Amino acid sequence: MADDRTQDKVATRLHVEEDLAAGQVVGLDHGRAHFLRTVLRLQVGARVALFNGRDGEWSAALEGLGKGWASLAVAEQRRPQSPEPDLWLLFAPIKRGRIDFLVEKATELGCSELHPVMTRFTAMDRVNTDRLTANAREAAEQSERLSVPPVQAPIALGKLIDTWPQERQLLVCAERRDAPPIAESLAAAQAEGLGQAPWAVLIGPEGGFADHEFTALERLPGTRFAGLGHRILRSDTAGVAALACWQALLGDWQERRTLPGKD
Repeated sequence: MADDRTQDKVATRLHVEEDLAAGQVVGLDHGRAHFLRTVLRLQVGARVALFNGRDGEWSAALEGLGKGWASLAVAEQRRPQSPEPDLWLLFAPIKRGRIDFLVEKATELGCSELHPVMTRFTAMDRVNTDRLTANAREAAEQSERLSVPPVQAPIALGKLIDTWPQERQLLVCAERRDAPPIAESLAAAQAEGLGQAPWAVLIGPEGGFADHEFTALERLPGTRFAGLGHRILRSDTAGVAALACWQALLGDWQERRTLPGKD
């Protein structure tokens, strides 16, 4: 049987804000029009996949293309919107390059929200959320996910704890001798029937958490600590490792992969 994806091959995927439905016309801004015209060198009639995080993924035809503008005619739905894990990544900001890497990989690994968290030993005092949002959007487009995780404004760890949603489980990756291995901690959560609960993974700064921060986290309901092995990991490595473990044991890595155009 022929692969339906070959029959509906698209040149690229783009995230848009507009509602998507058959017959809808979507206009692109200067930057994205430039990408289609100059970088990809697409011609009128080329097919592009569009998604907005609400209406699934749709095939669209490049209807018009000029210098600084483009319009796309939405045709048919390629994939319906499907549930995604409710998984936040909380991370202490790190240097540019490494924070860009972390946001890109967290998006690929299915995080639903990204939260920069300012801790006692956080070395960076500024976060460019616009740049990180652009990184997340590009990663979502390339990884075939159907949503883009929002990058929230930085928040102090103490304020985060004070406003924490009680129903959300929190996995704190910490360099503590009493912390069980991450696989053991997540297996225990699975045994407790928490696989479908909303979750968050917290990665600390390079200098670790302060004692008073550990104390505050310990008092937070739904918190469990986990170790990431004998080696000291950089924050971006720790984030990727923890998210991969969570997806393998509690998340959608337990499901078979589905592809556009395939049942």
